[in-house]
Amino acid sequence: MNAGTGGAPESGGRDRPTSLGRMDAVTPSEGWGVLHLYYTVDRERAAAEPGAAKRVVEAVEGLERDGHQALVSAALGHKADLGIMALGPDLARLQAFQAEVAAIPGLRPASSFVSLTETSEYTTTEEQERERLAQHGEGLDEAAIEARLDAWRARMAKYREDKLHPRLPRKKLICFYPMAKRRTNKANWYTLPFDERRRLMGGHARVGMSYSGRVLQLITSSFAFDDWEWGVTLLADDPAALKEILYEMRFDEVSAVYSDFGPFIVGLLAEPAEAVRRAGLT
Repeated sequence: MNAGTGGAPESGGRDRPTSLGRMDAVTPSEGWGVLHLYYTVDRERAAAEPGAAKRVVEAVEGLERDGHQALVSAALGHKADLGIMALGPDLARLQAFQAEVAAIPGLRPASSFVSLTETSEYTTTEEQERERLAQHGEGLDEAAIEARLDAWRARMAKYREDKLHPRLPRKKLICFYPMAKRRTNKANWYTLPFDERRRLMGGHARVGMSYSGRVLQLITSSFAFDDWEWGVTLLADDPAALKEILYEMRFDEVSAVYSDFGPFIVGLLAEPAEAVRRAGLT
């Protein structure tokens, strides 16, 4: 499932002023940085030091002016009150945003997750697509194969852009959870041959694609950045769609045999001012 159209903002590479002075941009050679930040609200302190809601909104607006994105949500349940998903090209700018929000009176950090956008290593290569067309193209000549490959290249370029530089729509709900592949003696994902892993992930992806239009899914890599291996962000308007996609995927072999999952947090997405109000900041 695609994560919307994207493109690296021109402003992403500027030096950033911080409270410690100017800091050079820290920009990945591929992909964007992603922060999932969760906070609980100390209502007594927020009431004693008013203005917290305004400061959160201003921090989000400043981040977005600098070519980054932020989705703000009021969390369901007591794991957190407020959630912010921030993403963009400059890790230094994301860290400055993180520090700015953490300093707002009435907010207490509850949890966080750090990752980078990526494309799947199991994506079909041009050589594989050419071979498929030659074998199953019903007698296509070389010119017809090239024409179909041109269309395939355009689709893959959009897929790559959507995964590495997503423009996320504001749906009604956001669901986030971390995950990792198992490394036990009986189910070690990392000892499987590549072709077997690719076959399994192909079936897993087909389940996800069957929810296209109902659930938007963004998988980001947290190798070297957090305790889990990937972060999964789901955006949807229908709460039942979130339940259905995850339930169905549990029966897929990739999930049932080879995956472990961390805590789930679901939030109601809204404009920043409305989200912070719902979270308890007035």
